[in-house]
Amino acid sequence: QVQLMESGGGSVQAGGSLRLSCVGSKYAFRVDCVGWFRQDPGKEREAVAAIFHGSPYYADSVKGRFTLSQDTAENSVYLQMNNLKPEDNATYYCAAGCRSGSWRVAGSYAYWGQGTQVTVSS
Repeated sequence: QVQLMESGGGSVQAGGSLRLSCVGSKYAFRVDCVGWFRQDPGKEREAVAAIFHGSPYYADSVKGRFTLSQDTAENSVYLQMNNLKPEDNATYYCAAGCRSGSWRVAGSYAYWGQGTQVTVSS
């Protein structure tokens, strides 16, 4: 069982930046197969970005603002979020253990973290 731990969430003003981290607990965690999703209460979980089977993907809403990076030695994947907007408010989840399918679909990942809250004020 791969355990994932997110960190780096917080409260910022619009235009600010945050860097989320996702650390995997076991050797089975692969930094070339990690997704980031977000969810607001009452809304569906939305795919934000992923390194999926080795290739990077971004949702249109975050392209040019969010950037993925990875550190194999630290078993970590990072999501740098710049120029944050109020619509980025959500709990952000890290997912790993890519299966076949689309990077955008939650069911394409086997393991999930507990989430970290991002709050952007206008």
